[in-house]
This record gives sequence, C-alpha cells and structure tokens, in this order.
Amino acid sequence: MEQPYIALLRSFPGDPAAMLREAGFTNVWENPEPRKLSDDEIAEHAHSATGVMIAPGDGQFGGAFFDAVGEQLRVISCYAVGYDSVNVAEATARGIAVGYTPGPTTEPTADIAWLLLLGAARNAAWCNQLLHSGSWRGISPTDRLGVGVEGKTLLIVGAGRIGTAVAQRAQGWRMEILYYSRSRNRELEEGGVNARRVALDDGLKQADFVSIHCPLTVDTKHLFDKPRFAGMKTGAILINTSRGAVVDEAALADALGNGHLGGAGLDVFENEPAIHPELLKSDKVFMLPHIGSATREARLWMTEMSVANLVAGVRGEPLPNLAS
Repeated sequence: MEQPYIALLRSFPGDPAAMLREAGFTNVWENPEPRKLSDDEIAEHAHSATGVMIAPGDGQFGGAFFDAVGEQLRVISCYAVGYDSVNVAEATARGIAVGYTPGPTTEPTADIAWLLLLGAARNAAWCNQLLHSGSWRGISPTDRLGVGVEGKTLLIVGAGRIGTAVAQRAQGWRMEILYYSRSRNRELEEGGVNARRVALDDGLKQADFVSIHCPLTVDTKHLFDKPRFAGMKTGAILINTSRGAVVDEAALADALGNGHLGGAGLDVFENEPAIHPELLKSDKVFMLPHIGSATREARLWMTEMSVANLVAGVRGEPLPNLAS
C-alpha cells in the first residue's frame, strides 16, 4: 500500500519529519529553508498531499488551494493558535480537518503582551534609538517621561486563554481590569482578578491600556479603526499580540501622530512582514517581529501538537485540537 504523502511547508523546531517517521509515515517533504514558499512552490510541494502543515504567514488556504492539492487531502495542521488563513467552512465541507495549537502560545504570548505594555509605557523605542544613535548625553530630569502602570485601568479585548493570562499578570501592578468578550469569563471575575465585563466602547473610554486578544474574523477585521481610536481615552496605549488586521494601521498612525493616543506596542502587523511606514517612523511605537510564542519550550510543544493533529487527520481519526 502506498504511503500517504505529507508536506511540511516550513522548517519547524523539533524535527517533525522524524516524529512522523516514528508514527509510521515516511513519505514526508519538509521545506529545507527557513522561509515562506511562493504560491507556486506551495502548489508544487503540497500537490497530492494527504496532510499539510502550515505556519502563520504562509498564505491563504481555501478552495483554489484544495483543488490544487487534490481530493485526497484530509488534514491541514496550523502551527499556531490562530487559523484565520484557512477557510475552515470550505475545508469542513470537503471533509478536510483543520488543526491548531491552542495551549503552548498562552503564557509566552501573555509575557510578550506585558513586555510591549511596559515598553510602550516607558518609551522603550525612543530610549533604544537614543542609545544606538550615540545621542545620549547622560541622565536628565526632563528626558522623555513615560507613564506609570500601577493602579491604572487595563481593558482586555478578547478574554480567552491569552487575554486571561495577561489580566492575571496585571494583579502585580494592582490594576483595575475590564474585559470585553462575547461570553462571560468567570475566572476573570471570580478568580482574584475581580475583572468587570463591559461593552467595548464603554471600556475604551475608561482604559489607560488596551490589550487585544481576539481572533481575526470578518467581524473583527479593523475592529480598531478611526472612530474606535477617537473613542479611546486621551493618552491611552494600545497593545496588539493577536492578528495585525484587527487594527487599521493607517488609523493607528494618525491617532498616534495627532497625539490622541499615548503609544502602542505591536507584535503583529496588518500586512506582515510589511509595516505601515508612519508606524516605522514613530518613536511612540514599541514593536517586535511577531515573536509572541517564540520560546524554545512553546515552539517544540507546538510542533508536537501539530504533528499529533497531522497523524490523526491522515489516519482519519478525530484531531486532538480541531478548529471550528
């Protein structure tokens, strides 16, 4: 019996090809270079695959991709907590399971959200530029003053695993926690955080810091646009570790440029790896290159989960972590 073909469209930590061989699958192709493949290369290497493993930024995977791969495709394994790059409804209609990796990203991404929050609050981008340019002339009482975090109000937008972990960390700063979510989060309300659920626009009027953790959907694309920024508290700081397109970058640049917002901390971008030029110019934006889950431990765990999803899908078994 011919071995099913499995295509790994990126190089992943932990040698997933070896993990697949241990599971009995030897017909595996893995991208030998740490780069995104072109659309033509994806079509070439994924053709006739029973299972495909993808990473964020690899492209959009919908009907055209499914047609190019062939009817034998059973599973797409997303190496991420987000699976917005896959048309899940179309995949499900065709009998293709879509897997994702929800657990490993929680704690490291919450850490990065706090790194961004503190960096934006204390003008880390400007300070870093000052040092690297050789312009620093020593300490001055009037140099670019940041804002304090202790006792301020934090709004969590999207109170899932990561949003909850970010809110829990805020207890060390004795912050007031608000959250906006489609459903009530009892862990945040009753687990010592004492968070209060609010309507989004009401929360934005009150919050000194806003941290975004909602998935990217049709409803959340450009959730933060010009009117939303105008409705935020003057001097507020925006943090985004979810998906770049939740934020209208041009509108964000305007809100920072006109002084309405005090700063921003961004780990994700609307058109990665491209970044809006006005954001690149701004010393009020503390940016990181999408490293939310980038710890050795988390990325290895993600590989193991992605392979488990692949193996189950190729065998026709229920996925351990099925996107829906």
